[in-house]
Amino acid sequence: MRYFIEFSYKGTNYSGWQKQNNAISVQQKLDEALTLILRETIESVGSSRTDTGVHAEQQYAHFDSNQPVKDCDLLTYRLNSLLPFDVAVHRVFQVEETAHSRFDATHRRYEYRIIRRKNPFLINESHIFHKPLDIQRMNEAAELLLKYKNFESFSKIHTSVNNFLCDISEARWFEKDGILIFSIKSNRFLRGMVRALVGTLLEVGTGKKNIVDFEKIIQVQDRSKAGAQAPAEGLFLVEVGYPE
Repeated sequence: MRYFIEFSYKGTNYSGWQKQNNAISVQQKLDEALTLILRETIESVGSSRTDTGVHAEQQYAHFDSNQPVKDCDLLTYRLNSLLPFDVAVHRVFQVEETAHSRFDATHRRYEYRIIRRKNPFLINESHIFHKPLDIQRMNEAAELLLKYKNFESFSKIHTSVNNFLCDISEARWFEKDGILIFSIKSNRFLRGMVRALVGTLLEVGTGKKNIVDFEKIIQVQDRSKAGAQAPAEGLFLVEVGYPE
């Protein structure tokens, strides 16, 4: 029987979502808790892969169990009792056997969060950037992302993907409660893509690059032409969508 889990985590202490041979991951902690409670070996499948230090406000995974879970609310409670303080399960629910947390997802939305001055309450949850920024110019550049499909220029190199095509439906900068936020929504994302986009858009905002330069970077499909990756601590997976 197949079940979905909706959960969130602060990624500061983890090597990302996916299991690693020599580091602690969120997936490892979740699978260990499920295995202990259900008394069978559980290997979950996540909807999205997040890198070291990246956070998730909404993440999904699915797992299969040989026996039915009699009380999903109780399982949720027991998982939260076992999991570390920085991982929280919101709900567990049964789905069809063919449902897949990764392949059935229709979109993901990420936010990158920037603060302009030091804030002790946002340590490891935002990137401090002191230089003046032209937000309007950054939004003009971000809007260009909706015109294109191939984003190889913003993908980590030597990554095993079949293609670099993404259908971006939202890309914008805005301020909320003193935090500068870049929100981007797409059917899929390439490894390191959002942080590379943010790093390049910050160069546009400081005047190091102009909008024409930014569009040429998209077109050339060469990672070396884009800016450096923005730090991981500012990145949040905030939404994963599925068919109704």
